[in-house]
Amino acid sequence: MSCLKEVKIYNRKGGKEMIKNKTKVVDDLGRLELLAEKYPTVQSASTELINLQAISSLPKGTEHFISDLHGEYETFKHIMNNASGAIREKVDLIYGNILPSEERAKLSTLIYYPREKLQEIAQEKLNTNEWYKITLNRLVEVCKLVASKYTRSKVRKALPEDFAYIIDELLHNSYHDPNKAFYYSNIILTIIKTNRADAFIVAICDTIKKLVVDHLHILGDIFDRGPRPDLILDSIMAHHSLDIQWGNHDVIWMGAACGSDACIAVVLNNSILYNNLEFLEEGYGINLRPLALFAEETYKDADIKCFMPRNTNFIYQNCTEKELINAARMHKAIAVMRFKLEGQIIKRNPLFAMDSRLLLDKINYKEKTVNINGKTCNIEDIDFPTVDKNNPYELSKEEERLIGQLRSAFLHSDKLQKHIKFLYDKGNLYKIYNKNLLLHGCVPLNSDGTMVEFKIGGKKLSGQEFLDYAESVARDAYFEEEGSKEKEFGKDLLWFLWCGKNSPLFGKDKMTTFERLLIKDKELWHEEKNAYYTLSKREKVCVSLLKAFGINKEYSHIINGHVPVRCKDGEKPVRANGRLIVIDGGFCRAYQPTTGIAGYTLIYNSFGMRLCSHEPFEGTKKAIKENTDIYSTSVVSERVKERITVGETDVGKQLLSTIKDLEVLLAAYRLGTIKETLKSQY
Repeated sequence: MSCLKEVKIYNRKGGKEMIKNKTKVVDDLGRLELLAEKYPTVQSASTELINLQAISSLPKGTEHFISDLHGEYETFKHIMNNASGAIREKVDLIYGNILPSEERAKLSTLIYYPREKLQEIAQEKLNTNEWYKITLNRLVEVCKLVASKYTRSKVRKALPEDFAYIIDELLHNSYHDPNKAFYYSNIILTIIKTNRADAFIVAICDTIKKLVVDHLHILGDIFDRGPRPDLILDSIMAHHSLDIQWGNHDVIWMGAACGSDACIAVVLNNSILYNNLEFLEEGYGINLRPLALFAEETYKDADIKCFMPRNTNFIYQNCTEKELINAARMHKAIAVMRFKLEGQIIKRNPLFAMDSRLLLDKINYKEKTVNINGKTCNIEDIDFPTVDKNNPYELSKEEERLIGQLRSAFLHSDKLQKHIKFLYDKGNLYKIYNKNLLLHGCVPLNSDGTMVEFKIGGKKLSGQEFLDYAESVARDAYFEEEGSKEKEFGKDLLWFLWCGKNSPLFGKDKMTTFERLLIKDKELWHEEKNAYYTLSKREKVCVSLLKAFGINKEYSHIINGHVPVRCKDGEKPVRANGRLIVIDGGFCRAYQPTTGIAGYTLIYNSFGMRLCSHEPFEGTKKAIKENTDIYSTSVVSERVKERITVGETDVGKQLLSTIKDLEVLLAAYRLGTIKETLKSQY
């Protein structure tokens, strides 16, 4: 029990501090004594209190929100490097009236890609002493601006070890002081003379990028479709401060890494569908030869036209006809195994209520039809040599052997396991951060606006309670003992979160993979979205959801991704009178014809929120050579009346708690309840 409210801390007229209830101090004595070990004197406690009070009055750090990356590493890297335009904004703020746009673009590109840009400048022999002198001074000015909202201590922690002292000195220079002007100029000249200018430029550019964004939020779907999700994860693992809200494309990979056969079949199906196998073998060392051999032997003479990889230019441009045929055979092999393994999960988990997705046993091979929800439909392919018509969900012996080999490959991929451990360490199903609710998909709702209830162990769970339960079970899949009931159910639930009816990450009534592959009638491809996606456009519904998660502030928002905003059809990313912000705008190139843009990102700084839409990225090489950037447009800007301070953030709450504790400790010192520990002079 805290005694904070029981103490009147300070009498400005010099009288003794008054304690309303000394019993409270005594009750809390143990905790105060622990605090006294860290701050053993009045001076040390007072110094820290002053420091924390000062920090709480600083502008809040910049938050950067990104969603639905889908393996698009190059675009992600550029958005991270330019902080959704925030770095160019700083360059323009300092040099907008001094340097032409071309020079500002060159400086910005140098900050984004210092190593590559320096190499280009050296090849063109433009790296003269004069260029270094001018450039170093400009970079110092940019760094000073982005560091200005932080304490000197926090900036020091962000500095690279090799140049920490030098950068710290330069950030606090003043050429207007005649006593110091020569000193600072000499530092720059010495850096150049000792051939350390390139290394220093890289160091200060990396510092600028680290300081311009205080915290990164990734709202799910790092995996699938794009070519290199593994490189995205390598990159974000080095980020200084971030959180992740799992997407359905993430949890299916988490399930695969935990050894779920169904999840393994799904991720392989997705990778083959987009002809994106290179990163599996090169990135994660997953040996696909057993699958290729099995597919070649089993489906050599089979009809595979329904299983050809998706026909998009960026997939087909580097593939031979033979490679595409091999991919189609592998696709058919793993798709059939997927349907079997998913059927096994549905059968052993009646609580998932997904019996309508059991379709292999509904095929009429004579009539070449399948019964889907009572409707008889023509099926394009019935050549399934491994399907036992009397027991269609049982794997053949060859399939059992194959899935065992694949499971072993996933479980023993060191890099994949490292990445999945990181997702568990930094990820959640949802997060409440600075009075905003962050989630990938949705809070499942019924058509009347009530929350969907899930029957679990005799209880009915909905909303936040169900999300907390689901996350706990999802963690069991990774952390519980091998073979335990908890681990096995955890793996099954990860699959449910991927595609289950009313899953908060999927948000639809069904996933029609079977129909899209084998049924021509596109009406059967339809996946009905959860009512959340309609009702959340109403401010009243969003306010109600925020309150249900304990957020009751007029400037709070729900921020999510998952469903691409179809800009070309007039859809808007900001809804419900600003309460809902959807930031999935099409990072993945496969989605860009549908959305009309290449993604949204959100910046939330001390002045408010700025949502940016981005045009397709034309590649890193062009960006470096021509100093081109992703063309971004500020879609909406929500400005606050007064600049937001650290004291108003979640970190500020923690600071306030510590400040109050220190105030109580000071009162205890002055009353003699706790004695100061003074260092001996001997």
